[in-house]
Amino acid sequence: MNKLLIVGTVAFDEIETPFGKTDKILGGAATYIGLSASHFNIKSAIVSVVGNDFPQEHLDLLNSRNIDTTGIEVVKEGKTFFWSGRYHNDLNSRDTLDTQLNVLADFNPIVPEDFKESDVVMLGNLHPNIQIKVLDQLTAKPKLIVLDTMNFWMNCALDELKEVLKRIDVITINDEEARQLSGEYSLVKAAEVIHTMGPKYVVIKKGEHGALLFADKDVFFAPALPLKEVFDPTGAGDTFAGGFTGYLTQSSNVSFRNMKNAIIYGSNLASFCVEEFGTSRMEKLNDKEVVGRLQQFKMLTQFDIELKQ
Repeated sequence: MNKLLIVGTVAFDEIETPFGKTDKILGGAATYIGLSASHFNIKSAIVSVVGNDFPQEHLDLLNSRNIDTTGIEVVKEGKTFFWSGRYHNDLNSRDTLDTQLNVLADFNPIVPEDFKESDVVMLGNLHPNIQIKVLDQLTAKPKLIVLDTMNFWMNCALDELKEVLKRIDVITINDEEARQLSGEYSLVKAAEVIHTMGPKYVVIKKGEHGALLFADKDVFFAPALPLKEVFDPTGAGDTFAGGFTGYLTQSSNVSFRNMKNAIIYGSNLASFCVEEFGTSRMEKLNDKEVVGRLQQFKMLTQFDIELKQ
């Protein structure tokens, strides 16, 4: 069975949107990535860190999805990373109310021996130095290394981020981050600049407006499925990344053509994530629902057209 190594936060979130507010709930990039990737026939492992306040039931949830949690360090007397945010009415922008690094401040990632030769590596949004430490522990070159990052690291750790970019195959960022990293407003030009930094493939996420995949002169666009209700966009990008890497790990095919399918699978899973607060929708999502919505994506994007010579 093919292996996916996931690196990222396992955390607590406190979320407020126009539709309601939560207390402290399960969150973190690696959590969303893992739950999404669990819908594929693969073995996956999470490398992260939590405090002694992290409930065993959350680890049990991940284990029940065939996710190896031996790489999640539990720091005794430590507190788990915490983030609190409030979304605006359009759900496209948000204000961070509180960020507590806690045990993440001194995190030293340790990759489980069984996953040092993973087929695909997903580097979730973390400090670039942590991502580099993970890559240095691999004993064989993966078929694909995917990286997610954000404007925070572009502001405070740009040199380290550029070092990571030289070692990866795919970067997934949103349109605002692509413009900041490249210095170009046009997303086509932005992708061209980012290609020169190292990544062969550039995935630019546009939220409710879909996602773009760039590879040299090839471009692919996948729309987002129009939804009646969106309650909480937290984790949607990470859920997309989990579907994207999970599909590629299972198929063992990292061609541009197959990445088009991976983009659709990622978008499909992300469309479920936003329907409820936190991870709750992903925790109860079943494969029948996934296949049914994939059919909706197919109907949304498939058409016949007669081209006159």
